[in-house]
Amino acid sequence: MTQVCLVGDPAVSLAYELLSRETAREALSTYEITEPFANSIAVETVSLGAAVSLCNDLNWYLVRFVRETLIRDPSIDAEEWLSRELARQVRDGEVRPEETDQRLELFGVVDGELVDPVFKRRERGTVPEHDRDDLDGTVVVRVSDSEFSP
Repeated sequence: MTQVCLVGDPAVSLAYELLSRETAREALSTYEITEPFANSIAVETVSLGAAVSLCNDLNWYLVRFVRETLIRDPSIDAEEWLSRELARQVRDGEVRPEETDQRLELFGVVDGELVDPVFKRRERGTVPEHDRDDLDGTVVVRVSDSEFSP
């Protein structure tokens, strides 16, 4: 199963904004919704293509209420996420899955919230350290070349 995680802008309640609007609520109605991070919602889809399509269906809301759209496909990596743009590129055959692992956006996790994203390149096959050392954890997001800004 491919997971889609929408992380809300801190100024809004993402679950409220999405589920209070009929079109978004209908698009999400067939999924079991979870909250892996503070102010986020996540659903599992059947494939990378379905995940990208769901994001396309929700685009109007994503532009207005979502800070980050993350997609995790276990056929690419079981732990690391893809940005929406990189997931679209893989789905469309523009980037091969094995070519997605060099450019990373690392989010710190503090009290369940994603904080302080930093861009780093993978070195010798390992994930570099986040710049902060007081984190509860780190979330690794693979990003496209155009999104990478070290």
